[in-house]
Amino acid sequence: MNNKKQTQVTISMGAGGKQSLELLKNVVLPVCGNEFLNRLDDSAEILLGGERIAYTTDSYTIKPIFFPGGDIGKISVCGTCNDLSVKGAKPLFISAGVIIEEGFSINSLKKIVSSMSKTAKEIGVKIVTGDTKVVNKGEADGIFINTSGIGIIFPGMDVSCSNAKKGDDIIITGSIGDHGISILNARENLGLTPEIQSDVGHVYKIVKELTGYSGNIHVMRDPTRGGLASTLNEIAMSSKVNITIYEDKIPIKQGVRKSCDILGLDPLYIANEGKIVMFVSPEVTKSLLDKIKSLPHGKNADVIGKVENSTYTEDVPPVAIQTLLGLKRFVPLIEGESLPRIC
Repeated sequence: MNNKKQTQVTISMGAGGKQSLELLKNVVLPVCGNEFLNRLDDSAEILLGGERIAYTTDSYTIKPIFFPGGDIGKISVCGTCNDLSVKGAKPLFISAGVIIEEGFSINSLKKIVSSMSKTAKEIGVKIVTGDTKVVNKGEADGIFINTSGIGIIFPGMDVSCSNAKKGDDIIITGSIGDHGISILNARENLGLTPEIQSDVGHVYKIVKELTGYSGNIHVMRDPTRGGLASTLNEIAMSSKVNITIYEDKIPIKQGVRKSCDILGLDPLYIANEGKIVMFVSPEVTKSLLDKIKSLPHGKNADVIGKVENSTYTEDVPPVAIQTLLGLKRFVPLIEGESLPRIC
């Protein structure tokens, strides 16, 4: 972002891509930066009373608020708990701040609150505090939710996005693009068939089963805004490594692939809300992958790439994809905003 030219906030600054990163680096970090925030992980790690605590916050403006596979209440709880989980933590407590537009349906609000409660119980987290504000009609768009969460990091877990190592294998726990395409189809009434269900869900149960591999899992992230491609770029830039991913190994449902082809979208940049990307030591890849595949939400997991010998430079995108034709092309951070308000 060029401060001399850019004088207003744009929608792309909330997309989780290049403009979001520039906003952080040029506006936020120069005045608010510290040893916790500067790591730019999805959760901060704080030492309190001898415990390693993960702390995170997120806001949800998704449109539509009810969609195939979920609603704004479910995604607000899952999203915050997922950010804690991929920090290697057990989610314990969350808060909920709600901004409601005057005239919003009480029945819809009841459905959303019930969804939050049900999802929290499934994860084993408690909603312990909150706040409600109502604004005049026309000053919001139905309902917005902010959730913050805290959890305790499992012993031995150190999975910051700056920890990727040369030789690491890259695993994803399931298919990509389901959430973003589901939201786009529902919002625009595109009538895409078969109807794609959002993958919004919690990943804690997968993380919990992998604690025995803690020393061999170097990075974990959930590839939400900006999709898989942007998440991998953020990890590569933070760790100063180069990554190659393999097109034939990336799990994509046929309906998502078809929809992306019709709409001219790249599934690598489409948001997900229930997947984990992890960087692991190659000596444990097979056993760890077998473990993930044995779990209810991990059957489509696969090894999708590798951290190469580093020739990292800020002038060249650090992520490349080996295509089905055997060629390589760069996969840079997303620029602009292809699908606003997907979470």
